[in-house]
Amino acid sequence: MFHFLWMCLIGLLAGAIAKLLMPGRDPGGILITMLLGIAGSLVAGYLGRALGLYGEGQAAGFLMSVLGAILLLLVYRMIKRA
Repeated sequence: MFHFLWMCLIGLLAGAIAKLLMPGRDPGGILITMLLGIAGSLVAGYLGRALGLYGEGQAAGFLMSVLGAILLLLVYRMIKRA
């Protein structure tokens, strides 16, 4: 239970920092920001394991979670623009 709450809190922080670093109009409130951060962490973990930065089952760090969320925001903006 606490692991899930901790993941949501870190996701909220990572998503909020990603939105602050990439100014512009993006949809969503606190829930979307939290999901953005959590998804960013999953993307960063997958890419980190593919590049050999993380071992199997190892989670992405906070900085990589923010970078993953920024990557997701970039993809969203590219799709929205098209």
